[in-house]
Amino acid sequence: MAMMDKWTGLGSALASFFFLWSVVQNHIPVAFRYRLSTWGNKLVSFFSPYLEITINEYGAEGFHRSDFYLAVEGYLSDACARRARKLRAELGKNSKKLQVSVDDNDEVTDAFAGATIWWYACKQFAGSQVISFYPGEEERRFYRVIFHQRHRDLVVDRYLPYVREEGRAVTDRNHQRRLFTNNPSGSWNSYRGKNVWSHVPFEHPATFDTLTMDPDDKEEILDELQAFREAKDYYTKVGKPWKRGYLLYGPPGTGKSTMIVAMANFLDYDVYDLELTAVKNNTELRKLFIETTGKSIIVVEDIDCSVDLTGKRKDKKAEKKADADSDDKPKLPMEPDKDEGSKMTLSGLLNFIDGLWSACGGERIIIFTTNHKDKLDPALIRRGRMDRHIQMSYCRFRAFKVLAKNYLDVEEHELFGQIAQLLEETDMSPADVAENLMPMSKKKKRDANACFEGLVEALKQARQEAAAKALAEAAKAKEEAEAKEKAEAEAKEAKEKDKAAAEATENRGEDKGKDSKMSNGEIKEGDK
Repeated sequence: MAMMDKWTGLGSALASFFFLWSVVQNHIPVAFRYRLSTWGNKLVSFFSPYLEITINEYGAEGFHRSDFYLAVEGYLSDACARRARKLRAELGKNSKKLQVSVDDNDEVTDAFAGATIWWYACKQFAGSQVISFYPGEEERRFYRVIFHQRHRDLVVDRYLPYVREEGRAVTDRNHQRRLFTNNPSGSWNSYRGKNVWSHVPFEHPATFDTLTMDPDDKEEILDELQAFREAKDYYTKVGKPWKRGYLLYGPPGTGKSTMIVAMANFLDYDVYDLELTAVKNNTELRKLFIETTGKSIIVVEDIDCSVDLTGKRKDKKAEKKADADSDDKPKLPMEPDKDEGSKMTLSGLLNFIDGLWSACGGERIIIFTTNHKDKLDPALIRRGRMDRHIQMSYCRFRAFKVLAKNYLDVEEHELFGQIAQLLEETDMSPADVAENLMPMSKKKKRDANACFEGLVEALKQARQEAAAKALAEAAKAKEEAEAKEKAEAEAKEAKEKDKAAAEATENRGEDKGKDSKMSNGEIKEGDK
């Protein structure tokens, strides 16, 4: 009973002390309060041999979550969560599976090289009732790691870098691929979470195994991508940014977009689909590039149809030629540029690909697609910017065999010989060939024989249409040539008539002059 009374008295004394301290604290100057806190920490450290390191959720800029914090979260969820008593399960925004991590105000231990380390997941609310637009101001999450002071060098130099690398590996394994698109600049607002990019989960199933392409070319591209993924040290050695450019060109339906998907699935990269028509100027283009992450593919599809990047260059050449051919006559003021909304230039796009800003970050692939390679400015697609040009062509027999295996699980068939001959004689895109190999409906499910027979008929029809089109074009060209020849003959005849009329007019003028002289008696003796 006496012992119970002692503990009761001690509890009452502590409660009274904390109450009085909270009251007195409001009347102590801030500087003196900080001094007391410093003395208290020194007193505790004098008796305690343990050190602690705090890892905050948000960095100094206050907008983005700390990469180190996310790495620690991934590491603890993978290596230490089984030893925790309070767990938090959630499906991360960019994660493809459920993530179980240490809950707030719980302790978990870890061992490294003979040292014991304690981790605490902590959360602290702001003391003042102030509404803030910055993330992380209303509540503050952080991890606290505690260890014996004799392990200070071990923890700082070896353990924490190990946690960072392992945590990043866990995050990469759980990463959900995303497809990004750029938002209009008018909606950018960091305070409200309106970033320059928005995204959706990227779950396209296409792979290199299902890509309709010549197997040898496919193997060569796979070898390049694998070498690029492992070439960080090499790019550093030669002094180049860790990036690579690909130009995919060819007719519509030849698999350019599918190639991009296959690359992303093979490398496990995010895809940034850059819409140039939504970019107003070069500054916005740089901002968009800076906001992309590593391990990503930046795509500009149909670049020849997006914006006119060569018009100003051509206009300048025409203007220079016009100035050289002009005289000193005064000229009317020129019409101002009608498109004042977009100030993005070819120079800005070139710097985006291969300028100073392209070195911000690493492990990126930049891909342009086009149906008309000859329409692009040579400076845009030169080596060093678009390092590899890949022609996506019409379907040939080796590519067809890939489609037959993917769609019908057939590797050999009696119609393959006829199909091979027709494919060599006819230009048909892989998309059109694939359409003929797909079942039309569940009720009318077609077998392989029906599919191949339908493809043969489609190829024959396409061959006939191509032949008819060629004849029509030849007839049209012949008509145009005849019309041109006739027009030239008519023009020549009209020119000759004009020349004869001019000569006749000139002769009549001379005869009239002589008649005038005769009437005035001015004919010389020799003229008589």
